[in-house]
Amino acid sequence: MPLEPDPQAKALPARSLTEERRGRDEDRFLPAAPATGPHAGRNLLFLREEELRLAQDLLFFGYRDFTAGADAILAGLDMGRAHHRVLHFVGRRPGITVGDLLGILGITKQSLGRVLTPLVEDGFVTQSPGRSDRRQRLLTLTDKGAALERSLFERQRDTVMRAYREAGPQAVEGFRRVMRGLMGPEARAALERLEAGPGPETGR
Repeated sequence: MPLEPDPQAKALPARSLTEERRGRDEDRFLPAAPATGPHAGRNLLFLREEELRLAQDLLFFGYRDFTAGADAILAGLDMGRAHHRVLHFVGRRPGITVGDLLGILGITKQSLGRVLTPLVEDGFVTQSPGRSDRRQRLLTLTDKGAALERSLFERQRDTVMRAYREAGPQAVEGFRRVMRGLMGPEARAALERLEAGPGPETGR
């Protein structure tokens, strides 16, 4: 005879299709937990060599097209990506010291000088002595420099915005986690300082 349902048992809430899809999307970005069953390696497929080579391809082509629009603007001003990096980080941290900028860019003083000197001479960046240490040089964008940096940002903003909209919020969060995972400790610390806003030297 058929078994009757146990009146003491509680029914588990059914998962919606949206929740199941969300769980599968999140699993792609989480470290695979150790497993011993027949599907133990299923969540590690993205660590295969061909998948990692695909990651390199994605980074290369993504960066190429991400920078293409800004490169065209810079080329018209006889500038390149090195100038763009200086404009970007000085714009992100007004009053940044030359020493901090060197740390972010990971280049020598000589290399920075070849880029910074013409930016100062052409009126895109200003230098001023530090308030607590007069030996420091604080860098700030001029109105001219801020306008150029803004135009470069807007060109790249459109590219990122389109990609974010196509991918959706969960993929965006996964992308951010992967990019942070690619960074070393120094890069992560520099990013945290950028996210924290201007330092005390700027007075802003």
